[in-house]
Amino acid sequence: MLQIRCKNIEKTRSFPEGTSLLEVYNDFAGELELPYPVVAAKVNNTPQGLKFRLFQNRDVEFLDAREGPGHYAYVRSLCFVLYKATQDIFPGSKLFVEHPLERGYYCNFKKKPNSPNPLLTDEDVKAIHQRMQEIIRLDMPFRRNEATTEEAIRVFAERGFSDKVKLLETSGQIYSDYYMLGDTADYYYGPLVPSAGYLTVWELEPYHEGLLLRVPDWYDPLRLAEKAPMPKTYAMFAEKVRWDVIMHLSNAGDVNKAVLKGYASELIQVSEALQEKKIVQIAEEIARRLRESTLKLVLITGPSSSGKTTFCKRLSIQLLACGLRPYSISTDDYFVNRVDTPLLPNGDYDFDNIETVEYALLQEHLTRLMNGERVEVPEYNFKTGKREWNGKKLKLSGESVLIIEGIHALNPLLTKHIDDALKFKIYISALTSISLDDHNWIPTRDNRLLRRIIRDYNKGAFTARETIAQWKNVCAAEDQWIFPYQETADVMFNSALNIEFAVLRPHAEVILGSVPKNCPEYTDAHRLMKFIHYFIPVSDKEIPPTSIMREFVGGSSFKY
Repeated sequence: MLQIRCKNIEKTRSFPEGTSLLEVYNDFAGELELPYPVVAAKVNNTPQGLKFRLFQNRDVEFLDAREGPGHYAYVRSLCFVLYKATQDIFPGSKLFVEHPLERGYYCNFKKKPNSPNPLLTDEDVKAIHQRMQEIIRLDMPFRRNEATTEEAIRVFAERGFSDKVKLLETSGQIYSDYYMLGDTADYYYGPLVPSAGYLTVWELEPYHEGLLLRVPDWYDPLRLAEKAPMPKTYAMFAEKVRWDVIMHLSNAGDVNKAVLKGYASELIQVSEALQEKKIVQIAEEIARRLRESTLKLVLITGPSSSGKTTFCKRLSIQLLACGLRPYSISTDDYFVNRVDTPLLPNGDYDFDNIETVEYALLQEHLTRLMNGERVEVPEYNFKTGKREWNGKKLKLSGESVLIIEGIHALNPLLTKHIDDALKFKIYISALTSISLDDHNWIPTRDNRLLRRIIRDYNKGAFTARETIAQWKNVCAAEDQWIFPYQETADVMFNSALNIEFAVLRPHAEVILGSVPKNCPEYTDAHRLMKFIHYFIPVSDKEIPPTSIMREFVGGSSFKY
């Protein structure tokens, strides 16, 4: 008999060897009193599906779709149902789950070549939707098969899955899991729910030339996440995907094949060149507007670890090359003294709250600067937690442009007294377009979390465990203070590189490996380690010293 401790209620019971998590859950269910249906679990802090069987004493924590592993298990399963429905209705078609968008997932869909009606119609979407409903009504089970990687490759090669074949061929794994839903095979790098009947909250809609798969709300999984129109974000993703197609890179297998052929240096050079070209275009647009109108203020924002600071420095260089005189101010310098910082419910400082910034003072300074006055601006001392006045003064001339950088820069509260005609707004983020394969996207937040873990560790600021522990609050703050304003930007900049995960892997492995298995943060560390191992490691030696990547892996020529 095994001793299984249910961490939800801190109780231990005995079960026979081979008992499934679902059987354990059913035994504990009467005492759990969970507010939402259970869809997955953590076993010794490692995510598992409810069909997982236990053969040793274990700690088990049951999860609903609010928790990261539970939410992603639900979404992966929903994607599999969508894929099966497309194959049942349109045999030989291709489905690409490309990226999160409008609080759902944008999917590109291509019918079989030489189809009489190649374009996706509203009637097609209705047919796919109906088939998904049938699969869910039948409660079709998801079956997990463990096989040698060679056998899994054969299964997918027979079905024409070149993306999965390339991924598995370059994974270095001896064994690989794949899933079956009816007679449809697919591959996922995380667990699924036990059967399609678990998937009660979802919707499918036509979206541009593809589909929008809508999923449960993170905070209330019994209702759909409310759509948030994101036309500019969609356009930026579409631009990145077009470049990926030109470079013949759309998934991890493509990147790995290119690395194995010796093209890593070229991929780095092209990715950096594309980013520099975009920065030059932004600088030239700012210069044009400044000379044709009264533009004086550039506002730059983005979520954590998007590369705002390095982007700001590179943009300043290009503005200088355009004959302008850029001056930079960080909203951090207008932080209230630390003792006056708002608190989170747990008593920690809420550094991401808009009230952390003394925005009335910033408004006053901006208004005076726009009026041509000379203003002394503060500098925040993060060691003492106090704002200091060190004699730094600014005055804008005819060729001057003021850059405000910070997570609240696009919040209208900071610049409400400044005429919109004076502002140029920039939103930056690491919007990952590379996927593991056609059906396994990489969350953009994982990209930024990896960057932050590496940067915090290299600076000696936080361990990987501490950074992961803070991440939930960071994401909640982004949802509240940053993302609502991203679509107000005049231009968006994508700081992600095609080869980024290959470059991050050598840095991340050791750092993530330091997270103890007996702590809650191990769940995210394990997941990040698992997906980053799909990428063949690449040295960062050819990353330029001015690259945004240098802000995180070290070796930048900029002073921070």
